[in-house]
Amino acid sequence: MKKLKKIDLWIVIPYILLLGIGIVMVYSASFYNSLMSGGSTNQYLIKQAIYAVLGIFLCYVTFMLKERILKSQRILSIVMLITVGSLFYLLGRAFVDPSSRVNGASAWISLKIFNFQPLEFAKLFLIMFLALVLTNKQNRLIRKQGWKEVFHEVLQPMMIVAAIIIMVLVQPDIGGALILSLITLVLLASSTIPGKLIAELSGVLLTVFIAVVVMITKFPPNFVKTNYAYQRFLAMQHPFQLEQKSGAQLVNSFYAISNGGFFGTGLGNSIQKRGYLPEPHTDFILSIISEELGLVGVAFILGLLLIIILRMISLGFRSKKTYNSLVYYGVATMILAQIILNVGGLLGLIPLTGVTLPFISYGGSSLLILSVALGIVLNLEATTKFEKMKKR
Repeated sequence: MKKLKKIDLWIVIPYILLLGIGIVMVYSASFYNSLMSGGSTNQYLIKQAIYAVLGIFLCYVTFMLKERILKSQRILSIVMLITVGSLFYLLGRAFVDPSSRVNGASAWISLKIFNFQPLEFAKLFLIMFLALVLTNKQNRLIRKQGWKEVFHEVLQPMMIVAAIIIMVLVQPDIGGALILSLITLVLLASSTIPGKLIAELSGVLLTVFIAVVVMITKFPPNFVKTNYAYQRFLAMQHPFQLEQKSGAQLVNSFYAISNGGFFGTGLGNSIQKRGYLPEPHTDFILSIISEELGLVGVAFILGLLLIIILRMISLGFRSKKTYNSLVYYGVATMILAQIILNVGGLLGLIPLTGVTLPFISYGGSSLLILSVALGIVLNLEATTKFEKMKKR
């Protein structure tokens, strides 16, 4: 109980508020579709409330763990096996049964109770893995400048990271691959790896990226024209010209945002959730929030998310422990990247990626993993405060 007194309220309070808002907005956004499908209008409300309660429980359990457990290589190895095994399973299933793809991607595993998304596990694993690897090797990395020395210290672990990102990209989940890549780049830049090595590594990654782009352009025209990601790119460029095709979701998102204005039409009064937006309670929930609660409601939610992100960045700057700082930056990047991809997609600034809004959109995997991630951040910060007290 003493540890609870050291909990960071700048993270906890926005977290609880976001969960509450998420439950209400999932209910509002899903009401019409649930009614039309003949199911209970409360089905998504109940599920989201259960996910929120489980999320708080997991956040608390993670917060109370000993720090050595969080840094345990054995536990990290188990998480890696689950992550890689799940991603391999998805790739194999998509190859054997192409009809298992949802919206062009094979990204979910049905556990009957809920759909599990391995990508969420991959995000958290990547943060913990890179934080541990970069911290343990920091002193040797400072001294070593050549490729031969760096191969063992950096490139071998990075091969694991690259393999995970490639498996996510092949699903295909471009949004997920982008988030994992951003987390990796931020943690590398925040570590003690010499700038020269980061530049060389970035050069290699850029070369690989260009090679992949060139290979894609060599595919037959029919492949490109029917590619799901390519259609989303076209929809971003010409949404109204493709309003009856791939641009329908984006155009209806625009209508929802426009209808809401500054103060919104009122909770439950959205028009676009009534069959116009296919996933109003997941990918497009912010469009429904904008329509019902207006710019004020959107600003409040994004403000709460920004408080959590800025707090973690602040903790990272102040922390004297490399491991803690990298975890803080990693979790902050994970949340920020999801916000940018979700909001940018809804506004037509970037192609739609299917990335949901943290803590608000309906879904168990994302909410539970985000809760665990916050629990880890709160744990590390509370432990640091205790250590400072003992030294006094």
